[in-house]
Amino acid sequence: MKTFPDDFLWGGAVAANQVEGAYLEDGKGLSTSDVQPQGVFGPVVERVAGDSGIKDVAIDFYHRYPEDIKLFAEMGFSCLRVSIAWTRIFPNGDEQAPNEAGLAYYDKLFDELAAHNITPLVTLSHYEMPWGLVKQYGGWGSRQTITFFERYARTVFARYREKVKLWLTFNEINMSLHAPMTGVGLPETSSKGEVYQAIHHQLVASALAVKACHEIIPDARIGNMLLGGLMYPLTCKPEDVLEALQENRAWQFFGDVQCRGAYPGYMLRFFRDNGIQVDITDADREALKSTVDFISFSYYMTGCVTTDEELNHQARGNILSMVPNPHLASSEWGWQIDPVGLRTLLNVLWDRYQKPLFIVENGLGAKDKPDADGVVQDDYRISYLNDHLVQVREAIDDGVEVMGYTSWGPIDLVSASKAELSKRYGFIYVDRDDSGKGTLARSRKKSFHWYKEVIATKGASLKA
Repeated sequence: MKTFPDDFLWGGAVAANQVEGAYLEDGKGLSTSDVQPQGVFGPVVERVAGDSGIKDVAIDFYHRYPEDIKLFAEMGFSCLRVSIAWTRIFPNGDEQAPNEAGLAYYDKLFDELAAHNITPLVTLSHYEMPWGLVKQYGGWGSRQTITFFERYARTVFARYREKVKLWLTFNEINMSLHAPMTGVGLPETSSKGEVYQAIHHQLVASALAVKACHEIIPDARIGNMLLGGLMYPLTCKPEDVLEALQENRAWQFFGDVQCRGAYPGYMLRFFRDNGIQVDITDADREALKSTVDFISFSYYMTGCVTTDEELNHQARGNILSMVPNPHLASSEWGWQIDPVGLRTLLNVLWDRYQKPLFIVENGLGAKDKPDADGVVQDDYRISYLNDHLVQVREAIDDGVEVMGYTSWGPIDLVSASKAELSKRYGFIYVDRDDSGKGTLARSRKKSFHWYKEVIATKGASLKA
């Protein structure tokens, strides 16, 4: 097979807190992202009058979305993944009534997408939640947050039921294990038990959102979103193989609950073995039975797992705390490049769940530099994306049902991990640097024209 299916959705993915800016405009409240100026792994910094951060303006998508959507349409996008900033709708999180100015903004955004025949894929909560819910209730550590999230979800489903038919609940829901403030609004010092209790509340809220979506928008589809953290055993030593199984289950557990509607036995054992007691009510068990229609995920790299303590100790010294794969090259940020891993992951998820899959993040972060003519010659990005898309096509040939592909960062944006603009992913260059200097002007990179051809030819232009 040389081409992708006719109904395959092509596009890109962005997140409100990484592109919009306008961080206090039109009644928006403070989010957890607003108080993490150094990114998801950075400290919480209380805002004071007159301070500023790179995300406060980001790339000013809030005001420039018509220009950006026009560029996406020029590439031939049939889908754009965006997120709604929860704090634009409920500024503190616990209000009874929503903020009309926030609702009206997303009406305009979805109308603009419709005018260019671009299908919105909307994430309800992408690496942010109202800071007010963290300060007053303890974030997802509180069962009350389930109620606040359900109110928010029902509000936006009712408002956009004619405009949005594809939804996601929580972005990279398994990331809470590594960045609890970003994921569930808990301090980094929280115990495993506290984090898993908060995760449980979030899983219940996700299921209640699925139920609400099916009630309010019967012709919509709603999925979950996983960080696709596929791990390989470093060796064929049985202990390494078992260790890799356990490491993969640490993130597959989230998919198991959201796709199968109950906690798997291996997770209950994990709780027992680690002295973790999660409060799960009968009402929770009933709620969890509302399962997602499809599975979406991000894919950037794979890692290796071993029981060799010396190698594990060395791995903790690198940024990602992963044992490197000796057979793979790495990006500038030390992320190992593994296109075949994407085909493997697609097959693993399909075999496990038999539900449609959607690749909603995949891309290469790099320090792009415009040449003398002002154009970024990003052949490295073209090579990366080409090789990954070839493997997606192979997975479809394997019989995997893949709904679409939205590359991460179709336009340069503020990175989540360290809040940098210098780590660029886009097909579109944005003139702004890490210190906030620049005109914010947009320009097409070499990859812009490459991706346009890939979409136009339904993948036939890819080089195997």
